[in-house]
Amino acid sequence: MEEPQLKTGTTTVGIMCKDGVVLAADKRATAGSMIVDKHAEKVHIISDDVALTIAGGVSDAQLMIKLIRAELKLKEIRTNKRPSMKEAANLLGGFLYSNIRRMSMLPGIVHFLLAGKDTQGLHLYDLYPDGSVTKVRDYVSSGSGSVFAYGVLETQYKSDITTNDAIKLAVKSVNTALQRDSASGNGIDVIVITPKEIKRVLQKEVEVSLER
Repeated sequence: MEEPQLKTGTTTVGIMCKDGVVLAADKRATAGSMIVDKHAEKVHIISDDVALTIAGGVSDAQLMIKLIRAELKLKEIRTNKRPSMKEAANLLGGFLYSNIRRMSMLPGIVHFLLAGKDTQGLHLYDLYPDGSVTKVRDYVSSGSGSVFAYGVLETQYKSDITTNDAIKLAVKSVNTALQRDSASGNGIDVIVITPKEIKRVLQKEVEVSLER
């Protein structure tokens, strides 16, 4: 019998703001119906300019995070300038394209939301498991709980939203998914990207007690 693959059955959210970009995700990792990690990190800061969220197979996501981190650093050293966000998105998209088409007993299904800053401004990309790269101009969600998050985003997002309000919206979106999606849960991480910096603004864990 095939062993269950460790997955971040997940809710991740990316929101474009007038003064930044907000990324958020829950903290639960599952294998089949079992919760195997209540403290999973699904929002990663890759460099001083780039951050991303993960949904899908954990091992593939971890490998591609290592690869994109190393490749972006190498590119900066070779060219003596920081890579643009378009270059970063296309590079990661290439990794995804190759990964899902590689023959394997465990299919490499990973979904990234990539955000960051460069000389052209702030950017948010949706990188689907098939390697497609889509520039996002408002908001995006991925993972098993995304259908619930989209219900909140569709009704409450505004094009002139600030990062402070987007943090609240991201938390509400992920929290809504936590209430309905069994593969999402145990807390929330939020990262904000502005023209000046990338910083983690919220890292909250939620424990569910079985006592009455």
